[in-house]
Amino acid sequence: MSLKKALLAATVLSLPVAAQAQPVSGLYVGAGVGANYRDNNSENPVLRPSGTLVGNTTIKSDWGYATVGSIGWGFGNGIRAELELNYRNNAISSGTVGGRGATSTGGTIHQYGVMGNAFYDLNLGLNVAGVGITPYLGAGIGYVMNDWRNVRGSGPGGSVRIDDKSGNFAYQGIAGVAFGLGSAVPGLSLTVEYRFLGTLEPELGISGTSATGGRVVGDYSGTNYNHSILAGVRYAFNAPRPAPVAAPAAAPAPARTFLVFFDWDRADLTDRARQIIAEAATNARTVRSTRIEVSGHADRTGSASYNQRLSVRRGEAVAAELVRRGIARNEITVQGFGFDRPLVPTAMGVREPQNRRVEIVLR
Repeated sequence: MSLKKALLAATVLSLPVAAQAQPVSGLYVGAGVGANYRDNNSENPVLRPSGTLVGNTTIKSDWGYATVGSIGWGFGNGIRAELELNYRNNAISSGTVGGRGATSTGGTIHQYGVMGNAFYDLNLGLNVAGVGITPYLGAGIGYVMNDWRNVRGSGPGGSVRIDDKSGNFAYQGIAGVAFGLGSAVPGLSLTVEYRFLGTLEPELGISGTSATGGRVVGDYSGTNYNHSILAGVRYAFNAPRPAPVAAPAAAPAPARTFLVFFDWDRADLTDRARQIIAEAATNARTVRSTRIEVSGHADRTGSASYNQRLSVRRGEAVAAELVRRGIARNEITVQGFGFDRPLVPTAMGVREPQNRRVEIVLR
């Protein structure tokens, strides 16, 4: 097989792999922002001995906004774990006091907390125009502070005011889709997701006046359910980099690059490898090359340090065979790259024959 055919075959074989979204492996960070809807609260406040509080009080809020930031770790098999900080803000829109509609309302509900999340990426091999599409599901638990600031309402049924905060156990469910942009920026994904966040009922102090004008106090609690639609970004630091694709030659030219492949965890030459090296030596004399670069590589199995040594051993084996074929040793430079420059991008732990190679470049 000529060099040109070998390179073409390697490129064709690598295309399906590059088109698929690779599982997240190692450290990543993410952030998102979007809209938040908070379910309405309806509660008969718990009375204190100091007064008789108004009856049923309902709190309704407008659509607000939510932001999240996270740092996580991908295990290379679709499973991810992360730590998340979040914030939600909703303004009060309307309500009832004493079972009757409030004519004046105001205030805001702030929520901020920390969550521990677990995710599973559904790697279905979906791809549109070079963008890998990966749905994912997640769940989390943590702690959220409910901070009600000057939440108030007044009307025929009396008036109420809540200006208090309460921290509570929180839980959430997440469903989203990641759009991988690895072909443009390796490791970068855009995300769209829905989040349901709930907490145990916060206990908040409430004060106000009854319909008859008497001063009243008590405790207010109610459900706290949130629905968030977020758009975000995620960046994985250890994403495989796609191998560069050489531009097609404008006209036929003598072969200048040769690929020699190796068995897994081996550095000895096969009969086919010796044939390719012999062809390289012949071409070196024909084109009168002044320098021959020999670069060793390994696949993404084993440790980085071991594969670095293995790639150098493979390069030295090829250099020795070139010398045996009549090339002066001082014309050859040998270097090893371990698994840092894969011909076919893969996740860690994947045995890829095309990455176990030595490249011979005639200069």
